[in-house]
Amino acid sequence: MESYLTSIKKQFEYYKSLGDKTFAQLEYEELLWQSNENANSISIIVKHIVGNMLSRWTNFLTEDGEKDWRNRDYEFINSFNSKEEIIAAWESGWFCLFKTIKTLNTEDLERLVYIRNQGHTITEAINRQLTHYAYHVGQIVFLGKLLKGENWISLSIPKEHSSIYNSEKFSKEKAKRHFTDDL
Repeated sequence: MESYLTSIKKQFEYYKSLGDKTFAQLEYEELLWQSNENANSISIIVKHIVGNMLSRWTNFLTEDGEKDWRNRDYEFINSFNSKEEIIAAWESGWFCLFKTIKTLNTEDLERLVYIRNQGHTITEAINRQLTHYAYHVGQIVFLGKLLKGENWISLSIPKEHSSIYNSEKFSKEKAKRHFTDDL
């Protein structure tokens, strides 16, 4: 289970890095772009992720993950005035998550925590949040790629470079390592 905790930290770091690399390619106006009035911009997705992170990871072991002070509906209204505000909010959510994750040990993983009064083992709660954030980070990356078009800098293996990437991977000895170690 120690490998689970190590892996989960790296997985969260990986998804954060995808968001970071997307923000680096976009201007403030692009972060606000919506395909229609009911669609979420990147800034709104960030606001939602951050609201979720702060609610879920604050007092993770002792309080329900859906805090009384969270206003989820407000998360879907943009209130950021700059790219710097968006990134500062993003960083605050991830800081809260990592601060909590780093305190966990293998003995904690079967403990129960609650989200809206539904009991989850800590492993289940972590997996729930990892998939939720991956889902939304995927939206952020997709919108970034859509907005940048041919100017998008790939965050994974670029098209037509799979054989080069695979050659590099297979040139190394077999060993246990996390896929994010090379990124």
